[in-house]
Amino acid sequence: MTRDDNIEWRVSNSLVPYPEALADMEARTAAIRDGTARERIWLLEHPPLYTAGTSAVPAELLEQRFPVYEAGRGGRYTYHGPGQRIGYVQIDLGARGKDVRNFVHNLEGWIIAALADFGVSARRAEGRIGIWTDAPDGREAKIGAIGVRVRRWVTLHGFSVNIDPDLSHFSGIIPCGIAEYPVTSLAQLGKTTTLDAFDAALRRHFPPFLSALGRCAART
Repeated sequence: MTRDDNIEWRVSNSLVPYPEALADMEARTAAIRDGTARERIWLLEHPPLYTAGTSAVPAELLEQRFPVYEAGRGGRYTYHGPGQRIGYVQIDLGARGKDVRNFVHNLEGWIIAALADFGVSARRAEGRIGIWTDAPDGREAKIGAIGVRVRRWVTLHGFSVNIDPDLSHFSGIIPCGIAEYPVTSLAQLGKTTTLDAFDAALRRHFPPFLSALGRCAART
């Protein structure tokens, strides 16, 4: 199994402003590509805000309740805020197979495996990026979002998982452009936990995710 000894794990315990996080990611991406910094998993929370991906449709911003930021990632509008675990995954795909689709597929699988530790039966949905489960009312609902960008084979952005956010904050947008499905959270599903406990689950399930990306080899 691929070792992750050389990957930095960073956890921010206070809310990180989005522009600050974006600038940090950009700088780290360049450094990883230049070989002057390690790959990194950055776990954090943001203050309440909306981000617009490269496919964002203005009509899907229903009410500008919070600041809106251009994210530069794929996808449409999404919400970030307290109680949501954000994971910025900065991996060098140039040394791990150069397969973006494989990266996204295994990123979803990593989150699904972590959620299973809390008794959540999560899954992929055909034609819809993200992590899905069944809400208390039986409807299919989104519990996690995926949004990535790849620059010179180094990944930016990553995932968000709803641990215990204020779900009403999603009402200002059509999340990821999908109006017919609600969002849910671990708390709404009756799975009381903490960000620290979820982070520990991510660490447990990280080695299979990394291994599935391919062997880390020096560039030629």
